[in-house]
Amino acid sequence: MANQLGKRYKCDTCSTEVLCTKAGDGTVACDGKDMELQKPKSLPSSD
Repeated sequence: MANQLGKRYKCDTCSTEVLCTKAGDGTVACDGKDMELQKPKSLPSSD
């Protein structure tokens, strides 16, 4: 899986978060494991 520009990745082991600033091939890893792609946080409704 390629790194995606502007996406955040999080380590399940130590909770380190990484923001990808340059897209490319490969994976983001921490503590010997691939980091999980985080889902965007939903914004509160303006209603």
